[in-house]
Amino acid sequence: MWEMPEMSIDSLNINFSAILPEIFLTAVALVVLVFDFFLPKQRKAILGYLSLVGLVILLPIVILSAGTRPSFGGMVVADPFAGFFKIIFILAAIFTILISMEYLKRVKIDSGEYYYIILFATVGMMVMASSNDLLNFYVGLELMALSFYILVAMRVNETRSAEGALKYFVLGALSSGILLYGISFAYGTSGTTNLMEISRQAGNVSAGNSYLLLALALIAVGFSFKVALFPFHIWAPDAYEGAPTPVTALLSVGSKTAAFAVFLRVFVVAFPAFQPQWAKLLWILSAATMVFGSVVAIAQKNIIRMLAYSSIAHAGVILIGLLVFNQNGLSGVLYYLLVYTFMNMGAFTVVTLCVTSKQKGEKISDYKGLAAHQPLVAFSLTIFLLSLAGVPPTGGFAAKFIILAAAIEAHYYWLAAIGVVATAIALFFYARVIFYVYMQESEKGVEVPSVGLTYRVVLFVSAVGTMVLGVYPSPFIEIGVNAIKPFMP
Repeated sequence: MWEMPEMSIDSLNINFSAILPEIFLTAVALVVLVFDFFLPKQRKAILGYLSLVGLVILLPIVILSAGTRPSFGGMVVADPFAGFFKIIFILAAIFTILISMEYLKRVKIDSGEYYYIILFATVGMMVMASSNDLLNFYVGLELMALSFYILVAMRVNETRSAEGALKYFVLGALSSGILLYGISFAYGTSGTTNLMEISRQAGNVSAGNSYLLLALALIAVGFSFKVALFPFHIWAPDAYEGAPTPVTALLSVGSKTAAFAVFLRVFVVAFPAFQPQWAKLLWILSAATMVFGSVVAIAQKNIIRMLAYSSIAHAGVILIGLLVFNQNGLSGVLYYLLVYTFMNMGAFTVVTLCVTSKQKGEKISDYKGLAAHQPLVAFSLTIFLLSLAGVPPTGGFAAKFIILAAAIEAHYYWLAAIGVVATAIALFFYARVIFYVYMQESEKGVEVPSVGLTYRVVLFVSAVGTMVLGVYPSPFIEIGVNAIKPFMP
């Protein structure tokens, strides 16, 4: 008769401090949900301020809860790696809520559920970052994805929003199914969903084990959908365009960063024995994604779709760091994602400021002569676009330099060359926007509303962060090195 093996309570290491950030943010989201029932529609902005207070308080909680020992039977680990990503998620959520409060009133979709769904999406991202078990990853992923499906469809009166949400939902469900299928193969082969145990089992079997390789391939495809790698990107442009612009900002930063956090932990912790196999797959995905995203972005006339394809191209560059599979490459991924948070949130903040309910401000041509009417906004946009293009001395240049230098050091010369070419191509469509902003006279153009305090705060912090990370990257790179060090042999 089969008997369950004895397991002591001590061996489970039930440590609630490891999940204190998730518990706290869930409580804040529930408080916001309850308050939503009692506030009249014209006072929903109070929920935004309440959410901001909770997120700001959460920052020191994340730092204080950091530990290295896996908790809850090895399912959760609140290590510096998880803490690094949680801080990025919190910053992205704070920026999103700050730029949402005025935007929601302007486009007439001011509703209380918007704020607590953003908080639940952030909880899902945090669960993903601290998970040490494939099933726990999946739970966090679905919480994040379900929240974003709703957020993308928030503009209920616009066909584009419904279309983008539907495409995102269908393809997201497909990718989740593929990912779960890969998890089932990993469990069937190794007898566990714990990453460290899978790694031990993978080291005991032949490197040619077909079932683990199949699990690895399916998991890679599932994550590729979430990161929007070519050819699994087809949901991204429509979802980005259809969603409320602040949601697009959070989707482009938070969702991508959370997926890369899982990508790194799963591949580096669970499947290092299969690095020669998955390196070939990632090489192809990275090269194709960089070229495709950069080339297709040139043809875009809508600035949101242009930034969507730009985001795809950046995902290809970030993937190089994982492919390199050494300390420089992996820490470069963390540094790149931190820089990406500031420069991409900053760019979308300008777009959010300019977009109106009549779809003005979405065409690139709408930005003609912006510098004449709003010089500080134009200057901020220029900093963010130059950083996205990888022009020194911005953070984007330092991030790309670190990743491409790591690729050259690891003898991935052709991949580094493709990255340089893709960056040169990308410079064209970023420069085109800057040309319109400074060198063209506005016709009807975009009517930029007055820049409120919340927009000023986000633009200032994003611009300063983008420049500081480029001029003085050393301490931030060191943080990335320390976060990734436990994963290295």
